[in-house]
Amino acid sequence: MRAALFRDRSDAGRQLAARLSAYAASRDVVVLALPRGGVPVAAEVASRLGAPLDVFLVRKLGVPGHAELAMGAIAEGGVQVLSDDLIAELEIPAALVSQVAARERIEMDRRDRLYRAGRPIAEVEGRLVILVDDGLATGSTMQAAATALRKRSPARIVVAAPVGARETCLRLGGFADEVVCLATPDPFQAVGLWYEEFSQTSDDEVGRLLAAGRGSPGTP
Repeated sequence: MRAALFRDRSDAGRQLAARLSAYAASRDVVVLALPRGGVPVAAEVASRLGAPLDVFLVRKLGVPGHAELAMGAIAEGGVQVLSDDLIAELEIPAALVSQVAARERIEMDRRDRLYRAGRPIAEVEGRLVILVDDGLATGSTMQAAATALRKRSPARIVVAAPVGARETCLRLGGFADEVVCLATPDPFQAVGLWYEEFSQTSDDEVGRLLAAGRGSPGTP
């Protein structure tokens, strides 16, 4: 049995914040979390860096019948990233991919209303943005987020996660200016294996953490 690297997402966030300490107290930094699991991690990062916290909405496109296997992802701003090789290998019809994407857009819109309640996303133009998730398996959602975020003209994008598959962390270097993965165990298998406690993050917890994060010293 593998030893866990982190007690829970908050512990992982504190460890990740220590690695990112060079960005502390800069008014140009904003921390964006991939919901839902990335929010408790990002909340610790934002708190310790004195930076504002917000979410960047992205949804994995799960293979029909195998929802945990990502065949792509969508992100706010209309960005869609597909794993063409996997889709071809599994012979997934284009109409079925579109159906899954449409369903996930509905969920993304729901989260936008719930988490932001009409409030616009934090301003990122010309700022250093730290994109945070609780782990990077295939990296499809993080890739979609970084691709969509680039359209908003940030000065720099830092992808940060407590743990990730080695090849995924390397590949994401093509979409971000910097990638920070505290651990890249091999074999990787699944994000949850590296946490002692990895229960699902609730919408209520996300809302509470975002409300607290919007009060951080760096909030515009």
